[in-house]
Order: sequence, then C-alpha cells, then structure tokens
Amino acid sequence: MPRDPVCGQYVDEKTPFKSEMDGETRYFCSEECQEEFEFGVEDDEFVEPVGRSPKEED
Repeated sequence: MPRDPVCGQYVDEKTPFKSEMDGETRYFCSEECQEEFEFGVEDDEFVEPVGRSPKEED
C-alpha cells in the first residue's frame, strides 16, 4: 500500500488523488495533500517519497 509523500498516511491505490512525476505515481489521501505536493515540488520541498532514502553512491 503506497504512502502519501506529504503526510505519510497509507493510501489505497484506488484513490482519485494521484500525480505522475519522473515516471512514478504518487498517491495522496486528499486533494489538499496532492496540491501541497504539487506546489512543493516546484520549490524542491518534496523530492523523495516517504519511506525511501536517496540512493547511496559507491
């Protein structure tokens, strides 16, 4: 089950609140979280999905 990258809540994939970015679908619990994410991406506020860490370089 995916997590909302804004609030961290687990979200059903059937939610109507989704956004495609860099070939990956982000799922949101509400329209408010989706809008916050989409506006925050412009400011690099949300760049990694919750629960993921940046890839380590060797």
